[in-house]
Amino acid sequence: MGAHPYFTAKEFALRLLRLKARMRAAGVAVALFDEIEAMTWISGFGSSANRWRCVAIPLEGEPFFLIRALDASVCRERSWIADVPTYRDWEDPMPVLAAALAARGLDGARIGLDFDSYGMSVARFAAMRAALPRAEFVDIGAVVAELRLIKSPAEIALLRRAAGIADQALQDAAALCIPGASQRDAAKRAQMTFVEMGGDPYRPGPITAGRGWDFLHGHLGDAPLARGDVVHIELTPRIHGYSARVMRCVVLGEPEPERSRAATLLAELQDRQIAALKPGAIAADVDAILRRGVIEAGLRDSYDNITGYTLGLYGDAGPRTSDFTRILHPEANWAIEAGMVFHIYASAGGAALSETVLVTENGPELLTRLPRGLFVNP
Repeated sequence: MGAHPYFTAKEFALRLLRLKARMRAAGVAVALFDEIEAMTWISGFGSSANRWRCVAIPLEGEPFFLIRALDASVCRERSWIADVPTYRDWEDPMPVLAAALAARGLDGARIGLDFDSYGMSVARFAAMRAALPRAEFVDIGAVVAELRLIKSPAEIALLRRAAGIADQALQDAAALCIPGASQRDAAKRAQMTFVEMGGDPYRPGPITAGRGWDFLHGHLGDAPLARGDVVHIELTPRIHGYSARVMRCVVLGEPEPERSRAATLLAELQDRQIAALKPGAIAADVDAILRRGVIEAGLRDSYDNITGYTLGLYGDAGPRTSDFTRILHPEANWAIEAGMVFHIYASAGGAALSETVLVTENGPELLTRLPRGLFVNP
């Protein structure tokens, strides 16, 4: 049985207790998890979906981690789960799954799945049903994603470290946004800072330049930067998979009055929004502070995107770049809870700002700590 380099055995045991409580409430005898974030949170290890794999958690009896043979040794090294049945790359994993469940008397049980899992294609589900004809499959939803909303002290410690990396990397990248340099120079510097400060060697995040504002998720370009350009930098460093995020604009030369006004207004509105992130607050009310404020100030005609989303663990090879388990929008009727961590972001009028915010029992705490406004490189 392996050991995780950061989380303790007690941490995983507490996660398992919370998960089994949700399984009992759903009335399932065993649950299968095949999204990389869910597998990693439960077991300490996750791998890409090049070949299908899953973590199986029975209410009674030992769990197992079904995985391709090539990845079994590293799985055993990292995960607390001792039973790791395998299959060869060209083999069908479903007979191996069926045999592992049958050995536990679960091949005819009520089996819990997340029917919205990105790992469960229509064809894969059909193969699973064919391999387990006596089983009943039950949709338990995104149970692990919901459990992950409330962070443990150890998870919060990782997010604090990731936020410190984000702050330093953005300053380092912004310093290279000068006439004649390129967006790629900034991206390279950001990624170097990630690794130098102990972060995961992962892509830096969206870095893109232009003259307006509506290009936050544009493409990294090689054209030389010039005075008058604005470089939007959103950095997404990870440490052990846990990601903090920060966004700022870098203006090359004197910013236009309209852009400066927009940045000031956005910061004021966002500060009010962040201050409202308290336990018990309704998400739609928190969202409205920024959304309505931006439109009333004339910075946007409409605000069609969300104003914040949850942060936490990201898989190395997952298809989602953001965790939208909880998002801030006008119809969000759920309550803010202590232990949640959010990426709060705003863009309008040629400016963009974002922060990583932890909700504590006493209210919000900024984990990212850069100056709240435009970065100006004369």
